Amino acid sequence: MSKVIVLTGAGGVLCSTLSKALAKEGHKIAVLDLRIDAANKVAEEIKKDGGIAIGVASNVLDKDSLIQAKNEVNEQLGSCDILINGAGGNHPLGTTSNSHLLEEDLLNVEEGFKTFFDLDPKGIEFVFNLNFIGTLLPTQVFAKDMVGKKGCSVLNISSMNAFTPLTKIPAYSGAKAAVSNFTKWLAVHFSKVGIRVNALAPGFFLTDQNRALLTTEDGALTARGNTIIEQTPMGKFGEPEDLIATTLWLCGEGASFVTGVVVPIDGGFSAFSGV
Repeated sequence: MSKVIVLTGAGGVLCSTLSKALAKEGHKIAVLDLRIDAANKVAEEIKKDGGIAIGVASNVLDKDSLIQAKNEVNEQLGSCDILINGAGGNHPLGTTSNSHLLEEDLLNVEEGFKTFFDLDPKGIEFVFNLNFIGTLLPTQVFAKDMVGKKGCSVLNISSMNAFTPLTKIPAYSGAKAAVSNFTKWLAVHFSKVGIRVNALAPGFFLTDQNRALLTTEDGALTARGNTIIEQTPMGKFGEPEDLIATTLWLCGEGASFVTGVVVPIDGGFSAFSGV
């Protein structure tokens, strides 16, 4: 049965892939992104492939913008059945330069060098808002369409950081832990009105945001990239297509009794002790 599916952050690598996969299943897709050009590009690719989609400009941190986007979705596609909260990301101001603090780091005056004590509250606030508030607000706006209907759900995007924090990125790790916790809270809260709430926890996928951290210009792995691969039993980064099957399952009738789960898609990263 065709559903109206709204995806935020859908101009990016991962959620654009999910948008196209869901469209191939016959669903109507609303591609939301802060960058309207990116949203329209994905929507046009879906339509060229025979699907139904619209690109919509939307700021996940601005409720008025989201309400306007919802009105546009309702007018052009109908009432929202499924919401995928894909908007998120990190910020350099919430990231330390080194994995561990050393005493000599406190004397480092190199431009841009940051210890834990140098982290910018504004950068940390941005990361928390983008990931957590950017999940909460779209859910407040779009999930109203789902109350009392059958087959509706919310799918959040968490991260492996939510299980065990990675070095250097305390803001992002904490924000994604909040998304996982919120997923479970919301699953209970919505359980009486027919809305399931689950989350994906992707492992390491090369995206525009992390490519420079994990690979060099010639495509070789950085030290951090090598460490990740060594800690991933399957020995590789994930591909965007690796998220499709779990997304289709969690959004479909086959998961009708599944709510409040956070599913790792990580090549075994979370199962490996390192030894």
